[in-house]
Amino acid sequence: MSRPQRITVLGATGSIGLSTLDVIARHPERYQVFALSGYSRLSELLALCVLHTPAFAVVPHAEAAGELQAQLRAAGLATEVLVGEEGLCQIASAGEVDAVMAAIVGAAGLRPTLAAVEAGKKVLLANKEALVMSGALFMQAVRRSGAVLLPIDSEHNAIFQCLPGNFSQGLGAVGVRRILLTASGGPFRETPMNELASVTPEQACAHPNWSMGRKISVDSASMMNKGLELIEACWLFDARAQQVEVVVHPQSVIHSLVDYVDGSVLAQLGNPDMRTPIAHALSWPERIDSGVAPLDLFAIARLDFQAPDEQRFPCLRLARQAAEAGNSAPAMLNAANEVAVAAFLDRRIRYPEIASIIEEVLDGEAVVAVNELEAVFAADTRARELAGQWLSRRGR
Repeated sequence: MSRPQRITVLGATGSIGLSTLDVIARHPERYQVFALSGYSRLSELLALCVLHTPAFAVVPHAEAAGELQAQLRAAGLATEVLVGEEGLCQIASAGEVDAVMAAIVGAAGLRPTLAAVEAGKKVLLANKEALVMSGALFMQAVRRSGAVLLPIDSEHNAIFQCLPGNFSQGLGAVGVRRILLTASGGPFRETPMNELASVTPEQACAHPNWSMGRKISVDSASMMNKGLELIEACWLFDARAQQVEVVVHPQSVIHSLVDYVDGSVLAQLGNPDMRTPIAHALSWPERIDSGVAPLDLFAIARLDFQAPDEQRFPCLRLARQAAEAGNSAPAMLNAANEVAVAAFLDRRIRYPEIASIIEEVLDGEAVVAVNELEAVFAADTRARELAGQWLSRRGR
């Protein structure tokens, strides 16, 4: 491509968005920011617009749009401000766009990510919830449109790098026995079980290896994040839940592994920095400098592995059950988790009650077929209602 690739970054003010913009800025000859979106950090979005001069910016509501538009004009920028989900879908599917970084957290990212897929874009998928909620529909859209789907989660990006290029033929056809999905174990990997009820949001957000947003940090602490990644891996790599094994690896240096039938196990290693998978996906099938320091194996000195304790991490068990049930179960799992994590961060519930809410929601509603996007959102809405009822019954 003779001109720079034009990139839309959905969720530009989050950790993935900022890392993406860091990599882009290192290669101005290759990449150009086309559009940015932000949700609540509007002053940060303004600063990013001044720095990257996108054609468009998207904010959640009209009041914020008016304020940001005035500030951009005062700064002498021609950036046009759009509003809400419609604006997100517009910047994700615009004809000028070559690639979309889908980094909006949670169910809110589904429609704009799907819009990018349906427009046949190169989609850098950091929003795992899009696949968790609507896996079959999402992958059908990828095949129908010819979109290029590249995983950004460090684990899925590692698996992608360790699989042969023809893995779409089926894991068995290319000699893959299983996928080994690594997990750090988070901040509570060794916390005495009787102390978990008193942990705080601040403790849950203090990840030992990664710098992430608050919601995903809590998911990492509960290992729900790994459960969602298990479901995502099944869709990305056409795997059964039984073919994906979670391995706790506290150092977060091996990002995932692929086990082949001949006894070979391929692993992808690197420092725990999201700029590595972002740079890989941005430049694929080439390689570019990400700004990440070389891995110093002598400084690391050791690599440890252990099986996950599902008594300590019940969210992982619930996610695997949802993966096996399929249909509406993963969407309900995700929605219940979003409600529960928000309540925990607001100090309305204790940390162990996150799993309690999710389990009650999944037990309280029958799994139904999901053949269209409206059914996905219906399952999402119903799960949020049930989670809200759990909170109301307990005066939370």
